[in-house]
Amino acid sequence: MKNRLRVLRAERKWSQAELADRLGVSRQTINALEIEKYDPSLPLAYKIARLFEATIEDIFIDEQEP
Repeated sequence: MKNRLRVLRAERKWSQAELADRLGVSRQTINALEIEKYDPSLPLAYKIARLFEATIEDIFIDEQEP
C-alpha cells in the first residue's frame, strides 16, 4: 500500500526514530512502512492519522481503488 508517511515526517523534520517514539513502535517499523514493505494494522493506521491530524485516506493510498 502506498503512503505519504515519509513526506509527512520530513515536513515536520522528524527522524524515523522520533516518529517511532511518538507512535510507540520501532524505527524498523517506520522504515518498513515508508518503503512499503509493511502495511500497518488498523489501530496503528489510526494512531498515525491522529498524530498527523489527517485521515487514514490522506496518508495511505489504496491501489485497488479505480
